[in-house]
Amino acid sequence: MSETPPNTLQYRLDGPEDAPVLILAPSLGTTWHMWDRQVPELTQQWRIFRFDLPGHGGAPAYPAGSVGEVTERLLATLDGLGVQRFGYAGCALGGAVGVELALRHPERLASLALIAASPRFGTADEFRQRGVIVRTNGLDPIARTSPERWFTHGFAAAQPAITDWAVQMVRTTDPGCYIAACEALAAFDVRPELGRVGVPTLVLVGSEDQVTGPAEARTLVAGIPDARLAVVPGASHLVPVEQPAAVTDLLVRHFSTAWQPAHDSSTGQVALPAYAPKPVPANVTASLVVPVAAQPAPIAEIAPAPVPVPLAGGRPDPYDAGIKVRREVLGDAHVDRALSRADEFSGDFQEFVTRYAWGEIWDRPGLDRRSRSCVTLTALVAGGHLEELAFHTRAALRNGLTPVEIKEVLLQAAVYCGVPAANSAFTVAQQVIREETTPTE
Repeated sequence: MSETPPNTLQYRLDGPEDAPVLILAPSLGTTWHMWDRQVPELTQQWRIFRFDLPGHGGAPAYPAGSVGEVTERLLATLDGLGVQRFGYAGCALGGAVGVELALRHPERLASLALIAASPRFGTADEFRQRGVIVRTNGLDPIARTSPERWFTHGFAAAQPAITDWAVQMVRTTDPGCYIAACEALAAFDVRPELGRVGVPTLVLVGSEDQVTGPAEARTLVAGIPDARLAVVPGASHLVPVEQPAAVTDLLVRHFSTAWQPAHDSSTGQVALPAYAPKPVPANVTASLVVPVAAQPAPIAEIAPAPVPVPLAGGRPDPYDAGIKVRREVLGDAHVDRALSRADEFSGDFQEFVTRYAWGEIWDRPGLDRRSRSCVTLTALVAGGHLEELAFHTRAALRNGLTPVEIKEVLLQAAVYCGVPAANSAFTVAQQVIREETTPTE
């Protein structure tokens, strides 16, 4: 395989060259091989396109820091192949790319299947914390715990070869690309936009999925106008691997009925052949393809974004940029606590900090966030502000500084700010680093 350019993805094609294209997209930490058990049957009707995320499966390590960037690389790859319209099935992060396609490039998408997906994957803090752990300890702690996140206990115990395969997939992923993918998931939140997904959508989830389970699936179904739900009993997060036959049948039924491309002489696309769906396995029928009306799951209310208020001289109010940067650097939990404690007395101060410290200074382009964290840590040591040093040490880890680099900042601060101040700073920073970088078993 030739070298993959930075703006495209490593891919594989299987099936008849003149058949409609169906994309199978992977989850974070996996490769295109997670779909191996689906390919033989799906290639009877479709040209199957599978891809690896950056730095996964031996793909070149060009990190993509947003779901939108992965989506654009996918489209650039498809453009190079002359593929304009396609069906799409994606698992977890691959599902996020599917929603992005439906929202930003609806003209390319014929039909959609979202597997183990969510309109928002956990919290931003959780994924940025995972990035800190990988940056400090490498991928081994994440790899060792992947089977318990991906599979039911019974499956993992009965299938040691598949369990070992899962661990090795994660271990061979490029850490920088994995961290970038965590950042992409941390920033992904399409809850207010689900109503604009305009293609027929199958939402498929394992009943035992503890990562993005049935509750998240029902939120997708409730928000997407033309969506149906399939819950596969006895399966966890990586449901295409754990229950391959059930997933294959569900995908065939969905794409055979929800997508009937007519012949187009300009592209060579042909209509799908007639297909009589096989009976779905008995253990899936009870929850197969439930209409959206039967799943009244509430969607979390999203407050409308405030309209920026121009300041004197026509400059936009930096508050919105400030709250965004403040949350990305310090974490949602910290910012929520600070804002919840604000009252009539302290509310103006919180607004002042958000607008000027975070909107005016931290959002300036002259220094990157790593450099700003170094400056901030040094200033806090000099001032003896140990409480703020604690949460800015946590922020420095999130901004990409390693524990070794934080140690060097504090050592240099000892020279210019004094040994007693640095001694107190080391105590605080050491405790924070232990808390943030110790993997949870």
